[in-house]
Amino acid sequence: MGSMEEEARAALRAALEDEQAFLALVASDREPAAEMPWVKVAVRPVLVRGRRRLQFSYFDGKQDITQNYLRAAAPLDQLLSLPFRQWHLQSRAGDLQVRVRRGRTVLRRAPPSRSGEPDLAHDRQKRQPLSLQAPDPFLQAIGIMDQAGKVSASLQAKAHQVNEFLRLLAQVLPAPPAGAPLGIVDCGCGSAYLTFAAYHYLHYRQGLPVWVAGVDANEQVIAKCRRLCRELGWQGLEFHRAQILAYEPPAPPAVVLSLHACDTATDEALAQGVRWGSELMLAAPCCQHELRAQLRSPLFRPLLRHGILKQRTADLLTDAFRALLLRIMGYRTDVVEFVSPEHTSKNLLIRARRGLPPGNRALAREYRELRDFWGVQPGLERLLGEQVRPLLDEG
Repeated sequence: MGSMEEEARAALRAALEDEQAFLALVASDREPAAEMPWVKVAVRPVLVRGRRRLQFSYFDGKQDITQNYLRAAAPLDQLLSLPFRQWHLQSRAGDLQVRVRRGRTVLRRAPPSRSGEPDLAHDRQKRQPLSLQAPDPFLQAIGIMDQAGKVSASLQAKAHQVNEFLRLLAQVLPAPPAGAPLGIVDCGCGSAYLTFAAYHYLHYRQGLPVWVAGVDANEQVIAKCRRLCRELGWQGLEFHRAQILAYEPPAPPAVVLSLHACDTATDEALAQGVRWGSELMLAAPCCQHELRAQLRSPLFRPLLRHGILKQRTADLLTDAFRALLLRIMGYRTDVVEFVSPEHTSKNLLIRARRGLPPGNRALAREYRELRDFWGVQPGLERLLGEQVRPLLDEG
């Protein structure tokens, strides 16, 4: 039954069966060799037609499938045999955290991170990582919410983007290494709404051991972020004024984030993630100008003579090159829409998880043909340099 040791499985099952105390369970960090489609499974109690049930939500990264079971019929054995490496159970009796790494299971018990009665609403609104429906001292401190608990009109879209980014991060977050916190670097952090929110959500809401670093070249925004960090008294969050390519973290981070970093900053963030050997990279590109000036194609002259069409073509090609290069470097990579266009036109997310053998020849051929057809030199290829060049060579 899976790779979890029996003591941990028994502890999780006992907590799941405690109807009076159980609040929620999240299983995540699918084992790399697993063939199942799910990247996360969540369980919580619900009330349906006056009877308590357990609601199972299975996420594949794009959508979720939800099923409700009477407790006696709930597939608990099947759930606990799924090949996940991270389990977090919340109960009024105390939290359980289970991590499975290299065949070793670590079970940790902690004081309850939630209290009160469980939310048994069956058709409740989708739970957001950061609730925007009530006053929140943290959101007020970073300026997203005013003292009356209202989100500023000018920051509604930003708050929604950060929440959706965190939701996607939570679905694919790797487990912390044994005996060490999970390292996360936000490249081109700017005003650092995402940096602060990621630390707050993962450390204080999820109870995970993490360190988070925000990196930006703007001295004023970094100074402002450091002041706010001191006011909050947070110890596992730090900010560095540096160019992305010049920043050296205290340890290679498992996760690299980049939310709307301008132009080639996205390429720099992805190149650093590859160089650090990060397990996960999430990047929402912003403005992209590098390829626009390089595009040359007599066949596509009718498309390229119009500035807006040329820019959109350059944007799509830039992200296609990025996704291909990351796959060639050994990352399972896809490009998804992470928010509705009504919140931002820059709503694509590049999601890359390490786990493929590098140097796929068919992908390298695709990349060369696309690059040579347009006669361009993508920025990420240039930044990866000798790391990627042997993988792109014909042979």
